[in-house]
Amino acid sequence: MSTLLDAVREGRLDDVPALVARLDRRERKAALDELKELRKEARGWAWDARTRVRKAVMVAGAGCHTGAAGCATWLGARDMRDWTHSPYPWVLQVLADRDPAWLADLAGRLAARAVETEAEYRLVVELARRADCPLPVTDGMVQVWAEQAGVSRWQWRRGVPLVEVLRKEDDLRGLVAHLLTMPELPSSVAWVDSASPGDYWPAALSTLAAEGLLDRGALLDACVARLLRGGGKPTDLRFCLLVVRGLEPTPEEEAARVADWMALAADGPSTVAGHAQEVLGRLHAQGALSVRQLAEVSGAVLFRTEKKLVRAQLIQLGKVLRRDPSAADELLPVIADAFGHPDTDAQERALKLVARALPAASPEVREEVAGMASQLAPVHRQAALAVFGDLLEDEPAVPYEEILPPPPVPRPLGPPHGSVAELAEEVTAVLISPDQEDITAFERALDGLVRYAHQGTRELVETLEPALAGLWWATTPKGEVEWQMSRDGGSLHTVAASLLDRFPMKVVHDARAHGSGTAKCCHQALNGIMSARMWEAAAELRSGRLPYLLATPTWHTGSIDAAELVERLRGYRALGVRAAPVDFAQALLRVRRADAEEAAREADALGTEEGDRLAAWLRADEPVASVVPRHVDTDVQVGRDWLRQTVVRARRALLATRDNPLVRQKLPPAFHWLGSGHSPRNKDCYCWVAESPHWIATLPEDGETLAAWLLPSVAACVQEDRGHTWLLPALAETGGPAAGATHLAVAYGLGARQAEDRLSTVDALLVLAARGRLDAGLLGRELAMLIEQESVKPNRLADAVRTAAETGAYGTVLSVLVPVLPALLGRERAPRGLSDLLAVAAECAERSGPPATGAIPGVAATAARGGTTQLVRQAIRLEAACRAAEGLPLG
Repeated sequence: MSTLLDAVREGRLDDVPALVARLDRRERKAALDELKELRKEARGWAWDARTRVRKAVMVAGAGCHTGAAGCATWLGARDMRDWTHSPYPWVLQVLADRDPAWLADLAGRLAARAVETEAEYRLVVELARRADCPLPVTDGMVQVWAEQAGVSRWQWRRGVPLVEVLRKEDDLRGLVAHLLTMPELPSSVAWVDSASPGDYWPAALSTLAAEGLLDRGALLDACVARLLRGGGKPTDLRFCLLVVRGLEPTPEEEAARVADWMALAADGPSTVAGHAQEVLGRLHAQGALSVRQLAEVSGAVLFRTEKKLVRAQLIQLGKVLRRDPSAADELLPVIADAFGHPDTDAQERALKLVARALPAASPEVREEVAGMASQLAPVHRQAALAVFGDLLEDEPAVPYEEILPPPPVPRPLGPPHGSVAELAEEVTAVLISPDQEDITAFERALDGLVRYAHQGTRELVETLEPALAGLWWATTPKGEVEWQMSRDGGSLHTVAASLLDRFPMKVVHDARAHGSGTAKCCHQALNGIMSARMWEAAAELRSGRLPYLLATPTWHTGSIDAAELVERLRGYRALGVRAAPVDFAQALLRVRRADAEEAAREADALGTEEGDRLAAWLRADEPVASVVPRHVDTDVQVGRDWLRQTVVRARRALLATRDNPLVRQKLPPAFHWLGSGHSPRNKDCYCWVAESPHWIATLPEDGETLAAWLLPSVAACVQEDRGHTWLLPALAETGGPAAGATHLAVAYGLGARQAEDRLSTVDALLVLAARGRLDAGLLGRELAMLIEQESVKPNRLADAVRTAAETGAYGTVLSVLVPVLPALLGRERAPRGLSDLLAVAAECAERSGPPATGAIPGVAATAARGGTTQLVRQAIRLEAACRAAEGLPLG
């Protein structure tokens, strides 16, 4: 046994298999214990020595394990898998004496672990071959196999057809079957170049199915099932759709899956639903789809928002009614469902279709369909009267009522924790959360740690240590924790690790001395304030000096009630405690300044330095940095033209902020960036920093200032960036005025490239409106300016305002669009999306009445052009809605 250990320590890998073979069961168990100790010891060695010995440890340990479960755990450990050249050939040598059942068990266990490399994949394949058992197939196995199949195509500098590579795979059926059940397809499988689709996986699988190497029926079922399941990336669904099309199902195969096609047409993504729609059309023509089934699927498709799908379904229904007028009773009520579709063209098509088929319908169905005509837009009212005549009932006029969400109500943070156990539970919940974005929980946890540390740290430490034992800094050697903490920005992890003495106090002192006042942009400044707070709290926890924090918010927004802050300072005075500088500065930025004269008088009466500073801050009632109310035209980089090797730049209308000497003179260095004047002209920020809700909580009473600083990030969403608008709803809840910066940020967000960014901005728009802080005219003028400079595209804006209008805010949306439309209508060539904007404006006017400003310039002239374009049709509709609401004759 000592000979084996000597060989392992010396890294003599070739000698290990023979030495292991000489050991009996008892000796192997004893050797394994020593190998485990050597494995731990080697973790602290130099890289080259550690790698050489680890390989020998791995091989020897695999041979000394007598159970497949233990051997799999040994081989699958993270520190036994990081190889440039793997030792798996020697592993196979030491396992050569094991019986097939044992090898099969080991192969299955290794496959069930995270197989990540070709070497690991080949090890499992070889184990299964020696055991003469089916290859165990898992997500990791299939992932590596698919990647290697793609690599094999381009070996020796010449492309090998993918189908040729796959033909050589012995376990093809099992691997492909599992491939289609994975949560996400490997990127090498899902990606298809539309210029040459025959060279990629869908075409290859279709070819192999035609050759009989894959089960055609099983492949078709698996792809259809994945389409039904939905989810995953769009490329995954496209892959399955390409396979289905490539298999070219026979009429019998399509008819056997009628229910699947119906479900896909109803709920699948647009491209998938379109294919299912085509299949159902063929099936009905062949008599394999009943009228009842057609009615069922049509009801679902006509409820969809995609105009192309709705139009195709109405065309199909029209063909059916022409062939079989007796189907009118079953199909007309379904067609009439489209009377409520948001697209007025779809409503018009449905009405014309009903008009043609109505004579063949029974009286009961005619009456039912006529009752559904109330859903039609007012523009179709005259046509509906011509179709239904006396069957159409007069509707009583209902006064319009704007529907806005209830104004957000500030939620209090609640009382302090009642026990150490309660505090430990909340601290643990915050620390294990990957983003720590719950402001309420975060601030309560921080304040609770300070409060209980003031009472004595022994009970607090004894309670927290087991609760936090699984965190990285609790299991890492102190030297590594010290190194990592000294380089990271402060967080609640810093505070907890400091309390549990996971790094020396010198780290805290160094961080506080060198980590402040070096910000180059608002992102660094706001994160720097949070970091300064955390390092200060880490220092105060060890001393237990502070009874509580001054900066703990009163409400979830981050704001502090002025009277409550005065009471906290009164408590400090009673205990003879001086405020911590960063904590007090943060409290000043959070205190609610409006209507705070009584609190200012009480602060004056305290007779302390902090009380005097608070009183002066409240009476000044000035933003931390006022916004200059003039646009600053900037030239910013928005991308790169890789073909021409040039930088793509664009104009951006941004805003500057003024200098505030009080902030720079009276607050700690971490806050000085906030008090300096900043102009965005020709200043690009290259921070890879994710937005944080803590930024809002840092300046909860200065939303306008924060909006000005965040404008460059929000504006970037109209081009390539994404995800920078999700803070706008919280920004709309902040205190202080909501003026030019806030409205310009909302304007940029409404024109963002990504739908999710526009949706966040719509939420912010509605919050501003609900709070009575929306200046619709200002927002409309900002949008008109951004459209003029081609920062915002009308079609994206139309999508955003349509979403806002559909919540019931028709009057609000119309008032925003009134300043936008005239300039667009005055252009010689109508921009893309203008007809959509007119459609939204018309819908709003039909529901809420004409704008308070009267007729919109340019609408009448556009309506008078004549023709059947969407632009003219929607202009006519908008003009008609305004005239009807004003009681003027139409036309």
